[in-house]
Amino acid sequence: MAPVGNQPTRWLKVLDQTKCIGCHACTTACKSENEVPVGVTRTYVKSVDVGVFPQARRAFQVTRCNQCTDAPCVAACPTQAMFRREDGIVDFDKRICIGCKACMAACPYDAIFINPEDHSAEKCNMCAHRLDMGLEPACVTVCPTEAILVGDLNDPTSPVAQIVERQPVQVRRPEKETRPGVYYKGAHQATLDPLAARRPDGGLFAWATQGAPDPQLVASGHPGHPSSSAAALLSYDIPHHAPWGWRVSLYTWTKSIAAGVFGVPVLLAFLGYLGWGNSAIRWAAPVSALAFLAITGALLIWDLKHPLRFYLIFTRHHWRSWLVRGSFIIGGYGGVVALYFLAALLSATGARQVLAGLGLPLALATAVYTAYLFAQAKARDLWQSPLLPAHLAVQAVLAGAAAMLPIVAWLAPGRAAGATEITLAIAAAAHVLLVAGETTLPHVTAHAHLATQEMVRGRFARFFWPGLVLIAAAVAAPWIGVAAAPLALAGLLAHEHAYVQAGQSVPLA
Repeated sequence: MAPVGNQPTRWLKVLDQTKCIGCHACTTACKSENEVPVGVTRTYVKSVDVGVFPQARRAFQVTRCNQCTDAPCVAACPTQAMFRREDGIVDFDKRICIGCKACMAACPYDAIFINPEDHSAEKCNMCAHRLDMGLEPACVTVCPTEAILVGDLNDPTSPVAQIVERQPVQVRRPEKETRPGVYYKGAHQATLDPLAARRPDGGLFAWATQGAPDPQLVASGHPGHPSSSAAALLSYDIPHHAPWGWRVSLYTWTKSIAAGVFGVPVLLAFLGYLGWGNSAIRWAAPVSALAFLAITGALLIWDLKHPLRFYLIFTRHHWRSWLVRGSFIIGGYGGVVALYFLAALLSATGARQVLAGLGLPLALATAVYTAYLFAQAKARDLWQSPLLPAHLAVQAVLAGAAAMLPIVAWLAPGRAAGATEITLAIAAAAHVLLVAGETTLPHVTAHAHLATQEMVRGRFARFFWPGLVLIAAAVAAPWIGVAAAPLALAGLLAHEHAYVQAGQSVPLA
């Protein structure tokens, strides 16, 4: 289809749910056309039973990528493997995908998956290869009721443009401000809102069962009280996998230690509590920071589906991605700490002090950049807290003071050890207060509320509560001394796992 006048083509899709009969022909056609493996889908049909017999009906929703104008997946992708074409289609390049799953975490519609055969991110791209040849997408050609329409918004003769501009249509999750390019006509709200329909008891659906043997599996529907007043029961949907598992939970912990184990003793040295010639700050702090930075980097690379392509973060970097920015921050911090260690070998105290001054803000940036990385995951409302940067800074101080306390108590007993104990106690108390605020105050969205419930009362409570108790016990560091260190570190690890996983536990589609 040629552009109209000087306006470029803007492909849109309209899904007319008043015509959809739930035949799943679009799903099978998409799989055949795009060679989508079993177990994953680019598009599928969700169904919800609305009402109570005999006043009941089944509502359908065709679920797929929303071709957003402000696509979160494009902003989050570190290598521009996800990109938006000039005609509005959000497409992908598997050759440069590193499998970091940042796009999956960012998508508010759970439309992206990792292909189990080539381990790259994939989703609906409107069959761009067919559109480029003047053909309609595969799903459009097979739909027996013409419930799926694709056309150019800038062509006034296009049926799609006429529907979007003249008839009542809806988009999914408009509050995410992604400006979707997929519009729904006549869709029931119980299908558009992922929390409007109740999850079937035991995960028993009309034609399938959603079991929970996989801890990363996120079952669809609301597990408790749906957000719709209508009697809506989810009758068919597809569960999705949480993108980030235990390695990301562990990475946030090791990164906190790496930032704090250098930042805390440097801060104490500048305040006069620890001498610059003491072995704790001269040797132990930089060596520990470099060791935990190495572990952090290894975890990040290990979590990639294409770990051998990690170098693309530096050679094809996309600056809008906080995964890229964080990698450069970690690299800069590691470089300064390495130079600090070299200055220690050369007994250059002045140079060490200058490098320590440079390293302190980099340590803080290393601690808090994850808050902005999580914020790019627009799908995860629990992670959108404006207090998260401050909380991550507190966690770095907590981890650094706990990791350094045994070393300082051995190499600098007395005033320095006492200051480290007090630092640990203050950080532990601040952490407990921040957690109390995050979990007890009313949440802005139902998604954030449900994620918090999963963390506090659901399947991640077995990590959350022991972690909180252990960190609360570390408040007694000035009285129990070195014994507070393992309590704080173990508690922080448990908290990180509960927080990271609970944020991904809410269904999005």
